[in-house]
Amino acid sequence: MNLNRTIERIIKFALNECLPPILRDSRLFMWLPFRIAFGNKARHFLDFKDQAAFMSDDLISDIYAKTSSVSIQQNGTDLSDVLIRMINSNITGESVLDAGCGKGVLARHLSKQYKVTACDIWIDKKTADSFPEIQFKQANIEKLPFGDREFDTVICTHTLEHVRDIFVSLNELRRVARKRLILVLPIERPYQYTFNLHLHFFPYRYLVVQLFRYNHPASACDVREIDGCWYCQEDKIPSEGSLMPSHRQ
Repeated sequence: MNLNRTIERIIKFALNECLPPILRDSRLFMWLPFRIAFGNKARHFLDFKDQAAFMSDDLISDIYAKTSSVSIQQNGTDLSDVLIRMINSNITGESVLDAGCGKGVLARHLSKQYKVTACDIWIDKKTADSFPEIQFKQANIEKLPFGDREFDTVICTHTLEHVRDIFVSLNELRRVARKRLILVLPIERPYQYTFNLHLHFFPYRYLVVQLFRYNHPASACDVREIDGCWYCQEDKIPSEGSLMPSHRQ
């Protein structure tokens, strides 16, 4: 479902900032907006947070396949043009992994200049067939099927908020990155019923910083607010294998 980004922000503001929590977290109250937005697939969004922890990888993949046609995006991606340009300008090296590639919009942009591998828990065959220059692989980000330090730059946008174990996923992204890790997380308040399949929420910058430092105290990350999202960048230090923030503008 394509939705103008300005209209999307107005709707999100009205629901997330103006409604009192007693209504915003009420399944009875939210059922009608979900039904209007998603039709007979509304139950997948309403039930996902309660059920995800008990689902198999195959079942989660099936949920994403069933809801892909009604996901609220603009031009097939959650990324704005500003963020796409920001990511493109900060790639280092030649090999790139787009982990959580969705419909392949970012991977397509990057493949014009880099050797791109793209993976997601579910990949539409039409997407893979449309971009033969990109190596697509269906995979769970919590156990990436790639070698240590296999990619110069690893990118993960609008994905960590979906995973069940966010710390395992972050460690996997760090494991396969040789030079740089770039993440994009949406700025969003936590609610039981959201118009997406998100399991984690990052309304404040300090929560993003805590995520990076959890069980990894040597980690430092350049975190910036860009276009309603957190843009995060880490650079590997070859001699120590640790990470440091990049200050490239």
